[in-house]
Amino acid sequence: MRSLVITQNITLDGSIEMLGEWFDPQESDQGELDQLLAESERCDALLLGRQTFEDFRSYWPNVENDQTGITDDLNAQDKFVVSSTMTDPQWSRTTIFSGDWERQVRDLKQQGGGDIVVTGSIKLCHALIEAGLVDEFRLYLYPAVQGRGRRLFPEGFESDSLSLVESHPFANGHVELIYRAA
Repeated sequence: MRSLVITQNITLDGSIEMLGEWFDPQESDQGELDQLLAESERCDALLLGRQTFEDFRSYWPNVENDQTGITDDLNAQDKFVVSSTMTDPQWSRTTIFSGDWERQVRDLKQQGGGDIVVTGSIKLCHALIEAGLVDEFRLYLYPAVQGRGRRLFPEGFESDSLSLVESHPFANGHVELIYRAA
């Protein structure tokens, strides 16, 4: 079975909603970029909510001379967008999940392949967490305090079954923390 992995950038105070200037995808140091690309090699599917998908679609396919390799990687990956309103994704290799999207995600996890990664998509992440569909959390911790914004876990959600499996500090002060769900 494939793993469903939530990958998020997160502030020290736990916000994943990017309301300030603390995150820029082009400012990763080489160690962080190498880690992202290594994880990307294990991933062959991207699962997004509609708003994050539209944000990605308007940015990544249009980046010229992308030195990070992220543009090529995203264009080559299968993308799945959860939406009840979208009919034409306008980005190659994209499938729309509507209706019983939880069943569609469960079916996707049963297929052969690499990791299914979810990023951004806060409402979708909350729904996936509450449905018990998340296998791993990859958190890129930024040394910033935003003081506001939505959090990774839904309000009132509790769990004591996460296990730290890896941590990677980077020269720019960011730290990746990888937790497995039991």
